[in-house]
Parts: sequence; structure tokens; C-alpha cells
Amino acid sequence: MPITQLPITNGFYLSDSLPISAQECVNWYVNAPQAPALATETLFRTPGAEQLATTGTVNQANRGAWVLNGKPYFVNGGSLYRLNESGSTYTTTNLGAISGSGRVSMADNGTQLFILVPGGNGYVFTESPDTLTQITDADFTANGQPQYVVFIDGYFVITTDSKKFIISALNDGLSYNALDFGSAEANPDDTVAPFVFKNQLFIMGSVTGEGFQNIGGADFPFQRSGLYLSKGVKSPLSLIESNDTFMWIGGGKNESPAIWQLAGNTVEKVSTTAIDNVLQDFSSDELNQAFAWSYAEKGAYFVGFSLPNTTLVIDAITGRWHERKSAFSTAAGGKQSVRFRANSVVNAYGMTIIGDSIDGRIGKLCKSALDEYGSGIIRTVSSQPFQNNMQAFTIPMIELTVESGAGNADVVDPKVSMAISLNGGKTFRDERARSIGGIGDYKRRAVWRRNGRIPRIAVLKFTLADAVDTSIIQLTADMRAAS
Repeated sequence: MPITQLPITNGFYLSDSLPISAQECVNWYVNAPQAPALATETLFRTPGAEQLATTGTVNQANRGAWVLNGKPYFVNGGSLYRLNESGSTYTTTNLGAISGSGRVSMADNGTQLFILVPGGNGYVFTESPDTLTQITDADFTANGQPQYVVFIDGYFVITTDSKKFIISALNDGLSYNALDFGSAEANPDDTVAPFVFKNQLFIMGSVTGEGFQNIGGADFPFQRSGLYLSKGVKSPLSLIESNDTFMWIGGGKNESPAIWQLAGNTVEKVSTTAIDNVLQDFSSDELNQAFAWSYAEKGAYFVGFSLPNTTLVIDAITGRWHERKSAFSTAAGGKQSVRFRANSVVNAYGMTIIGDSIDGRIGKLCKSALDEYGSGIIRTVSSQPFQNNMQAFTIPMIELTVESGAGNADVVDPKVSMAISLNGGKTFRDERARSIGGIGDYKRRAVWRRNGRIPRIAVLKFTLADAVDTSIIQLTADMRAAS
């Protein structure tokens, strides 16, 4: 056989049956050049994280973030903080206590920042002077315990645990009337969360969604628009807008969870069966804690769904999925892989800013960062399973074409390792490392020879643990029928 190009840029796709597909793509994402190029698809590394400021290290995990009038606010631990910018210096201001320990729901009306602890207290923050006020109006809880909040047309809209949604007084998140409530009536499912898209209010239930519009008038201003969605929400904080639509984790009646998006006046599935398989491994309580984030970078529109042990990310431009994971050092000196450590993502001060799931660090995502706050990023990708008409074959040579000469002052001789699976990706063996070139060594080639005999199917896995700036261009191999 001639030297063959092997598929390695398909993104994440782990099949129920690994020999069919065992394609990992962790901390790499698929890039598709929009002009003739060396390769039609390549793999770019995901960004690292640099610290801007911190609110502390003890019980300071981020619970949510929002931007009001260009300034980012973070609920870290039991307090609301503002991140302040002064030139290249960033500091935080503690603005007051927020009850609870779980994630919060946030919205603003341009003047008031609303922070809602689902099933707990609600707060309104205003600037000049900085004032954080707990909502004490008895009518705030007259229609059930408030859960999630959005803002539309001068009103804060809040869903409750009694299949209703309530509204604030016009432009005042502190004032309520017990008679100002509505409900989604097309289906008697539980009301889960509100969402606003293109100035239309969506009340999303557990198995359906329904559109509402503000028609004005002296009575309750929101009425059903006639728009009905056949998929509800299983993760209230997974509702996320990106690239002129919005997505969520959900499903219809008697359906397992998947990821959906609005398409005109209907819905369409954006998750693959591989993503669906991941979602089905989680309990209802675990899915209820999932959350989404989004940001755009260098022509890609990323939408991430953070789950207990992984973060699944789709680029809305290419439609390809990848995973993001963070690594921590264990007491034994090894590395433990966990979901991507960002608990929130906002854009402010010209940066993509993140809150942390571990402590009170507030950082920025940037391509120039090669690690996460000094902790290494482990990047792995595995090939599509390949075979020779199910006959035995050998692979005298394998080459991973990367952007060579990626070394730097901290990593003089960066390496990428390769391991082979002969059982369809269930286990890997014979891990061997190859240099991808020190500073200026642009001619370095990562080549593996004498790779043995393959009985039927092979999967190749490549791992890069060094903090260097590189990309994967293609994978080629010399495959020959075994004698």
C-alpha cells in the first residue's frame, strides 16, 4: 500500500462499541481552513488560563458571573465581587453576602443586577453607591419558591416551583404583586426555567417549551405567542445563546437527554449519539447541576456543557465536538483529570474572563497561556479505527505532522507520545515519545517505526503534556499487508 492519510480530525466520538469508533479529542478542537490549505482540517489547542485576581482560596469556588455596564461580577463562595480594572492591574471588591452554596441565576436591567439563589433568596445590586439589597417583598414568594431569572422589556421574569412564572414591577427587581403571574399551559409539565431570545420570552418546561410575548396593557403583560417547542429542559442552567440561536440539554416526553437548539420555529438535535451516550450516564440530579457557557475566539463559536466529570464543547461553526478537561497533581505525584475548571465565562475588558471551580481565582482564557494557572494541560487525540479489509497488516512507519519547533525557554525539547490499541480502543500499549522540536527546529518530524503486526483493527492515541504552542496538521502511515 502507499503511504495513507489516517483520519484524526473528526473530533470527539466514542461509540457504545469502541471498535466502531474510539475517537477522543481532549483539549484540541477541529479547525477547518476557509481557503485552500496544507490540510482541509487540523487540530488547534484550546487556550490556557492566566490569573487576573483572586477572592481567596478557602470556600471561594465560583457560583456564577455576569457583566453589568461593562464590569464583571462574580459570586464566589458566600459573597458578590466586582472585578476592577486599572491599567494592567486587576482587583476585586466584596459587595456583600449571598446565601447558599450552589450556582446562582443572574440577570440585569441596565441598572440593577439581579442575583437569585434557586429556591432561596433573591438580591438586587446597584452601583453609585454600591448597594446589595435582599428582596423582602412578601409577594416575591406568593406563587412558589423562585428558581431562575431573566430580563425582558423592563421586567425581571422568574420561574417558580409551582408551575408559574412571576414578574417584577417595571424596572424594579425589588417590588412584586402576587397577582402578576403566568403559566405555560400547552402541556402540564413542570416549569423549569425562563429564557429570552430575540426579545421573545420562552418558558421552558421539563418536556416542552412555550413562547410568550409582551402585549402591554394594564393587566399581566405577557401572553402566549403560539410558539410551541416539543423539547423541554433537563438542566436549567444549560440554556445558552450562541451564533444566532440557543441550545440546551433536554428532551421530550419519555426521551433520554440530548442537546437541542432552536431552528426557526422548531428544534433540531445538535448532539451526536456519542454525546447522548455521555449524557445518559448521568442521573437526573447530576444533569440538573450541569451548566453551559459560550464564547467566540478566532472565528470559532464555542458552546460548552459542563458535567460532573467532563466538559463537552461544540464549535457552532464546524459542528465538531471536543472535550475540555483540567489536570491536578495527586498526593502520589500523578495527574488526575477532571472537568474543565471554569465555572463561568464572561466577556469584559476586552477579554474572555472565567471564574474557578476550585477556589476564588478569576482568570482570562488566552491562546498565549500554555497552561492553567501553572498546572499543565494534557492534550490527547485518538484516530478513527482503521483496518485492511479485516486482514492482518503491518505499519512500518507512522508520522504525526505537527507544527514543529515548538520548544520554549521552559520546555527545551517538547515531546508527543503515541500508543497503539489492537482491541478497538479498549486498551493501549507500547507508548513511545518523539520530539517535536526545540526552539527553531522547524524540520523536526515525529516518526514512529517498527510498529508491529496488527491482527485486524488499530487505533492510535497521541498525548501532548508539555506546555508548548503547536498544532496537529495530519496523520499518515505506511500500511502493508502482513505476509
